[in-house]
Amino acid sequence: MSLRPFHLAFPVRDLAEARHFWGTVMGCPEGRSSDQWIDFDFYGHQIVTHCVGEGSGDAGLNPVDGHGVPVPHFGIVLERADWEALAQRLKAAGTTFEIEPYIRFKGEPGEQATMFFRDPSGNAIEMKAFADLGQLFAK
Repeated sequence: MSLRPFHLAFPVRDLAEARHFWGTVMGCPEGRSSDQWIDFDFYGHQIVTHCVGEGSGDAGLNPVDGHGVPVPHFGIVLERADWEALAQRLKAAGTTFEIEPYIRFKGEPGEQATMFFRDPSGNAIEMKAFADLGQLFAK
């Protein structure tokens, strides 16, 4: 089965900030845009930043592996080398991490590299990588 691209639209407070963060820092190519929204190619998926002023904020935090995970959040599962390169690019850009890059569930089913950070509008993002993608849904 071929995985279909997802589409996610989310609020941002400023399009120039969004364009810099998603286009330059994250390295996502820009697609269509208007004076109110911008499409980005998020590793083959379509994300759309809609300028609405201030965002709606978090619903809360869930405890996972000793960390408070922000809800809602979104992200993508990368190849490990791409995940490591992104972590370095984010660090070089001065990104503040909600949860620093680390290996979660080490030695257990579903072991994964993960990191949490926010875009300039406060949207929480989690980027992951699995040594074995077959462990994505492991219990």
